[in-house]
Amino acid sequence: MTNHLLLDWAITAVSLFNTVLFTWLGLTVLLNSDRRTWGIWLAGSGLLLGSAFFFIHSALLAIGITNTARTTALWIAIGMIPAVILPFAWYVTILWYTGYWEPNSTRFRQRQRPRLWLLFAFLGLGFIALILLAIPYIPLTYQLRTAVVPIRELIKAPIGRIPLVVLAYPAYVLFCVLFALDALWRPGVSRRAMGELARNRARPWLIFTTILLLLVSILVAWIVFWAVNNIKVGIYFIMSPDALLVIGRIDLLISLLMSAVIVLMGQAVVSYELFTGKTLPRKGLQRHWRRAVLLAAGYGIGVGATIAFDVAGIFGLLLTTFLMTFFFALSSWRSYAERERTMAGLRPFYTSQRLTDQLLTQAPPTLDLQRPFHALCADVLHAETAVLTAVGPFAPLIGPPLVYPSQRTPLMPALDKLTGAFHSPDQMVVGLDAADYGGAIWAVSLWSERGLSGILLLGPKQGGGLYAQEEIETARVIGERLIDSHASAEMARRLLAIQRQRLTQTQIIDQQTRRVLHDEILPNLHAAMIALSQDEAANQEALALLSDSHRQISDLLHNMPTITTPDVARLGLLKALRRLVDAEYTSAFDHITWQIDPAAAGSMAQLPTLTAEVLYFAAREAIRNAAKYGRDPDSQKPFNLAICARLEEGLVLEVEDNG
Repeated sequence: MTNHLLLDWAITAVSLFNTVLFTWLGLTVLLNSDRRTWGIWLAGSGLLLGSAFFFIHSALLAIGITNTARTTALWIAIGMIPAVILPFAWYVTILWYTGYWEPNSTRFRQRQRPRLWLLFAFLGLGFIALILLAIPYIPLTYQLRTAVVPIRELIKAPIGRIPLVVLAYPAYVLFCVLFALDALWRPGVSRRAMGELARNRARPWLIFTTILLLLVSILVAWIVFWAVNNIKVGIYFIMSPDALLVIGRIDLLISLLMSAVIVLMGQAVVSYELFTGKTLPRKGLQRHWRRAVLLAAGYGIGVGATIAFDVAGIFGLLLTTFLMTFFFALSSWRSYAERERTMAGLRPFYTSQRLTDQLLTQAPPTLDLQRPFHALCADVLHAETAVLTAVGPFAPLIGPPLVYPSQRTPLMPALDKLTGAFHSPDQMVVGLDAADYGGAIWAVSLWSERGLSGILLLGPKQGGGLYAQEEIETARVIGERLIDSHASAEMARRLLAIQRQRLTQTQIIDQQTRRVLHDEILPNLHAAMIALSQDEAANQEALALLSDSHRQISDLLHNMPTITTPDVARLGLLKALRRLVDAEYTSAFDHITWQIDPAAAGSMAQLPTLTAEVLYFAAREAIRNAAKYGRDPDSQKPFNLAICARLEEGLVLEVEDNG
């Protein structure tokens, strides 16, 4: 190396850092992709080739580039294989990502096809040159070295003191980078869901990455020219301490640029699922990426120090063991802390809604979905706006859409076209035109066993970022649960209301039957029995009484199925009583007086439905008895009714007549 400890340490640390990150990112792209297409394999393999290059680079740093052994030259030749492939792989990967092989990219394909074939020819010639240069150093091909001498001399022919093969490599890298930059600047079409948005957001990262690669190619060209003009003597390169220092500094600069390249590329991959084919980025992947960067930095600094300071191998191994264990423990701790934070954010959704308690109350309130929905939008999604609307068979049970923020009035367009865009639960999200959907830019499908049950419309995320896949999946599960819970609660509430109505009707019918039998039919039957027990002259009167009783029983049986409970729950006890008196008993009294204390009226309005119905029927029975039996046929004074309500220790309701 350069014999400058700090410089050697820095070069080795950065090289190891790049090795770890290239390996992690390459495996991540291959293992986390939706479909391992050839483009995914190309991107992942290219990243692994970068890892192989820096692996060999680190090995050469440990061996020393001034080592004249044949194995050192062989390592250099092997290290040039990824160095030759990587620029072309980057260009082809950019072509794949920007839509070169998409069916509708005809113009883009026509513009890039000649460049692709030109660089492919460069790649083929580069491999031929590598093979020719490596033949003397490979034991199996060592016997061929004399046969290929003329061709080796041709590719090493100097052009202005610079060998042809050395001059061609920087030009090849430069063309690859410039053509990739042009493809990014003027891309083709994308058929990936949300592809245009993700591509537009990732494009600055890729352009900046490509510019850094351009700087790398310029530095490579410069170091080649510098080496030829300063340290080449005949066919040899003389490595003086000053020359090693310059080469070491340029090597460090190039390695740092490649570190910036891999960091930018990794950020684009985890933030926008650049090469994985996923529709949405994942928060978990971003967290693992940050941990991988920390691990690579710690590993590079620690192990690089053992190499630069020539520490005994056992101590380097112990340091590596400690670093791996430390980062594993750190990762476990952060995973647990993130789980706790996630569960705390989801607490409004997995805590009990107390549906049973609400349904068992006499007047069950409407299920409050605004609170969990607002928690979802504000704490989980961090959305600026959102609308949750039910579709399909659940829509009549849910009612109006849920809106976030509450003060916002959404402009809800017709959802027929949007519902037709979702064909299966696998289709999670589609992009929207904000102008057509009241500011919403994403639509998330919500499903149940009966099909599409709802749609969650999301506006932009706070801060302008993209929604993570975990966030959309969480929102989907919670939205489906909210719709299902509301529909279930509403159906249960309606069924309980019907059941209460039927029970009340049964009670009324039973009471009415008892009253009619006791007050009207039984006295008639008793009178008939008494009449029959006397002389036969009264038989005609007994028959009339029995006929009248028969008619009353028939009328009672005829009227029983049609008796319904008045809508006390809708009108309230006081209004229901007023309607009853006005409709049925106005003619039975000369004057009706209402004396209702305002506090008592408020208390009556807050009574549970079943309690209000019991009071209603009791008051109705009292009014009916007063109307039927209260008037004195021999008296000429007015027959009046007074209905009073007041609060004492409790609610007091009085029905009083002056008969």
